[in-house]
Amino acid sequence: MTQPRGAVAFRNVRKSFGEFTAIADLTLDITPGELVTLLGPSGCGKTTTLRMLAGLESPTKGQILIGGEDVTRLPADRRDVSMVFQSYALFPHMNVGQNVAYGLEAGGQRPAEARRRAEEALDLVGLSGLGERLPAELSGGQQQRVAVARALVLEPQVLLLDEPLSNLDARLRRKVRTDIRELQQRLGFTAVYVTHDQEEALAVSDTIVVMKDGRIEQIGTPRELYESPASEFIADFIGEANVVEGRVLTVEGDIAQVELGGIAFPLPARGATPGPARLSLRSNALKVRTTGSGMAGTIASSAYLGDHVEYEIDGPVGRIFVIDDESETLLRAGTEVSLEVRPRGIALIPGAA
Repeated sequence: MTQPRGAVAFRNVRKSFGEFTAIADLTLDITPGELVTLLGPSGCGKTTTLRMLAGLESPTKGQILIGGEDVTRLPADRRDVSMVFQSYALFPHMNVGQNVAYGLEAGGQRPAEARRRAEEALDLVGLSGLGERLPAELSGGQQQRVAVARALVLEPQVLLLDEPLSNLDARLRRKVRTDIRELQQRLGFTAVYVTHDQEEALAVSDTIVVMKDGRIEQIGTPRELYESPASEFIADFIGEANVVEGRVLTVEGDIAQVELGGIAFPLPARGATPGPARLSLRSNALKVRTTGSGMAGTIASSAYLGDHVEYEIDGPVGRIFVIDDESETLLRAGTEVSLEVRPRGIALIPGAA
């Protein structure tokens, strides 16, 4: 069956470097028009996966398809993809317009037509009128958008982005990731994005593929991964949750009654049965109160960060990390507190007990 333009499929892909297996057995489908992020710690295999899709690495076994075409053994220059590197890789001696037009001219496009299309691409990324400037005359964010324009002007089936924001400062990263996401949604192209930054992945993605040790740990929307982690690794890696011990008291249908630190509340059962359980407890799932009937705790440390306060709190489930964005005063170490539970930020971890 013919696959639509921009569809990507990995079929039982394995990649080994000598005795080391970087990718164990990868099967993954990417829907046309989606922005899919490969996320994971260093060494998890996300960059190797992207490089195999780009044709910069060859699988040891398995099959890779783009738009239904088997590209497993095709060289990089014969795949209908474009790549944005973390280093931008702009030619410093060429102006912005020449950088963007370079791939078109190298592919045989007439110079006048290549320049026209380069100007259109620069307009798409909000850099209209800057074609005569050299890369060194632009900010880091503008250089990144030039790199995106250079990739998009080739009208690839798939745009590949390898840690595209790693060279930018925190504030600029937020702006450029918004620019990339808005552009992808407006033009509807398929994009595969690699990052180790969880917040970045949550902000830009339709779908996140979390990898560990060359394997897929979980695939889902940002909300699914954050609110319903499939393992302790996902719970800890996405949003740095506290993983704590609790108990499932009863299960009725899809709802479990859960006890945590002397407080009982309902949660989606996620296949749990009565007995000991492990829970993902998000840092903002608890409200810190100086009075009340919630879970008792004692402030171990506190830090004021402007729009929120961070606490480490000792209690019946051990030491936990809590972010409080409502507190008007900073509670000092040693203060006795009551922790009000908000179930939306808590999830049972399947299979963990």
